[in-house]
Amino acid sequence: MAGVVQASPWDHYSKVEMPGLRSCLAEFGPSQPFRGARIVGHPLMTSETIPFEKILTDLGAEVRCLALNTCFIMDRIAATWEPWLDIDKFRANLEDRMKARWETNYWQDIKCALDWGPSGGPNLIVGAGGDATFLINEGVKAEEIYAKTGQFPDPSSTDDPDLHAVRTVIRNGMEIDPMWYHKMKDGLVGVSEETAMGGKRLYQMQADGSLLFPAINVNDSVTKSKFINLYGCRSALLDGIKRGTNMTIPGKKAVVFGYEDASKGCAIALKQAGADVVVYTVDSNHTVQAGLGGFKVIKALDDVVPEADIFVTPSINKGNILIANYMKKMKNNAIIYSMDPIVDLNSNSMYAGLEQYLSGMKRIIVNPQTDKWVFPDTNSSILMLSNTGYPDLMSSWSCTSRVVAALELWSNRGTGKYENKVYDFPEPLEEKVSALHFAKHTTDSVMTKTTEKIEGRADHVSLRMEGPRNILATNTEPTGSDKVKRMLLMAARACLFFGTIGFGVMTVPKVNVSLPFPKICIDLAAIWGN
Repeated sequence: MAGVVQASPWDHYSKVEMPGLRSCLAEFGPSQPFRGARIVGHPLMTSETIPFEKILTDLGAEVRCLALNTCFIMDRIAATWEPWLDIDKFRANLEDRMKARWETNYWQDIKCALDWGPSGGPNLIVGAGGDATFLINEGVKAEEIYAKTGQFPDPSSTDDPDLHAVRTVIRNGMEIDPMWYHKMKDGLVGVSEETAMGGKRLYQMQADGSLLFPAINVNDSVTKSKFINLYGCRSALLDGIKRGTNMTIPGKKAVVFGYEDASKGCAIALKQAGADVVVYTVDSNHTVQAGLGGFKVIKALDDVVPEADIFVTPSINKGNILIANYMKKMKNNAIIYSMDPIVDLNSNSMYAGLEQYLSGMKRIIVNPQTDKWVFPDTNSSILMLSNTGYPDLMSSWSCTSRVVAALELWSNRGTGKYENKVYDFPEPLEEKVSALHFAKHTTDSVMTKTTEKIEGRADHVSLRMEGPRNILATNTEPTGSDKVKRMLLMAARACLFFGTIGFGVMTVPKVNVSLPFPKICIDLAAIWGN
């Protein structure tokens, strides 16, 4: 669903816990760096989304946003999207609402968000931009084929549900304007991506040479991986289980798949909550890390599955068929928790690849984040839960990273700095994101004391201490004058050191050296000729 961002009375609560965005507004707001930019935001729709999108507007951009999880939206958030959404109908029937989102509608919504009318398309795609980029790339390819052969794309030529839906949307649009995607791509400056799946799409497009504009992968940045994957998942896991099942954690046996940052955070959270946690991984590095973290590591699931109460997995779809092989062996009311907040339990792709395992089972929708699947032969059931989202402070790091990445792309448009490739989030920008949070978390008096303490060390890490709030500007390479100063300082220290030793040696007439063998006496005066 696409809509124009509007202010809402409740987004104040998110703003309080999102200091990075407030710092962005304070530092960049006066210069309006996004003036003239048309931005499509494609985020996970949570309470943090409105402040994030509003910041882009306050920085001068014209913004439209598309919910990445169209049936996973809080009613209070949905209320800000009128006239795109009939709220009464949205609330009327939960089950109908959950069944309403078909894949074709999702891709059609993306196309709607990209359509800015006669003015063209967007200049930037911010958030989960991999899907929108994929649609544009496929559209350009289809238009090129049509120009040469006169043939429209054939959705039935593929078994992939996403590609089938994409080709359907493209075909319907080409009947109206057969060059629509070509016109749009010419105005696009770049895209930022914050999801693992979208990142894979972008890297695949880069590999086959079809990426049409630069992309910055925020998902793999330190700020995202630590503050969202590690710390965010720790909080979201317990919150999701309690919201979805009201289960008590102490005493339960939990199996965590993998030991990346997200899995590590979940394992730590469950252990601190009193669960008996084991980590399943076949990766040697993760095995060592989990062992050093105090967790028992298992290499096979057969023995532990019948006893476990909670299974924590990166996702519940075709990317993780392993867990599906063991569903019938799980105990009654066992929980399968997906760490991926992008997952929408209503989505067709949610259970893509699991059809054969869920065949014959009865699905009961407990709430928008929880499905209950009942085995007809035993009447036992399993619960599938999706991540409900992260605390505002954790999301602040991700949202601020997206804003900074978009600023980087927009400010360097036309310079040739970025080619049509996927770039990791640059380290200086990561430091900038941290600085924007640090500035608002610290009072002026404390900041002054901190500045005084670290100014003497700043040259060692090539940082320039600037501004009243110490919003640091990073300099990854020392300047020429810095190098000269360092060399002169080292030379002075060397002269002082060796001069002191020489003076001491020349003023001592004799040195007696005590060793386990016969005593040695060195006459230094004779050696020096005195």
